[in-house]
Amino acid sequence: MTLANKITIFRIILIPIFLACMLIDFQYNQYVGAIVFIIAASTDALDGYIARKRNEITNFGKFFDPLADKLLTMAALIILVEMGKIPALAVIIILTREFMITGLRTLAASEGVIIAASWWGKFKTVTQMIAIILILIDNFPFSKINLPLDLIMLYISVIITIISGIDYMIKGRHLFYEKE
Repeated sequence: MTLANKITIFRIILIPIFLACMLIDFQYNQYVGAIVFIIAASTDALDGYIARKRNEITNFGKFFDPLADKLLTMAALIILVEMGKIPALAVIIILTREFMITGLRTLAASEGVIIAASWWGKFKTVTQMIAIILILIDNFPFSKINLPLDLIMLYISVIITIISGIDYMIKGRHLFYEKE
């Protein structure tokens, strides 16, 4: 198994640890959870970089790397809804996009077409991660100056999520036409 794939597995293992930090009540649990989330999120860029640099791109990595990102992000967003920190509608929009693009990629794969991550998709992931981190750390230090950057970033990430989804659907629209 490649180093990049081991890092991806590590990110997946960190998800239940993150959730435990968020769900078990202990002093500073949310901040410990934020640290675990930051470590997990930072491995996203690292495993891709290592795989490309070492020319060790694998089918395992192609499947599990984006899955690990989605699992981490969705777990964080859902737990933040449960905690009352973000509106469910934002998460519903994000989840809808993820399911649509996963379906599109599955359809493309059945046609032998690979849909690589777009710039919009990568930007979406970054904005979501930043929003989640800011929410987890109670918008520090921006809360000191009454700047709701955490929620601003959340809404920016929702807008980028929508744009990204539209971009993928436009690029993959040919997959929806029947071949004769």
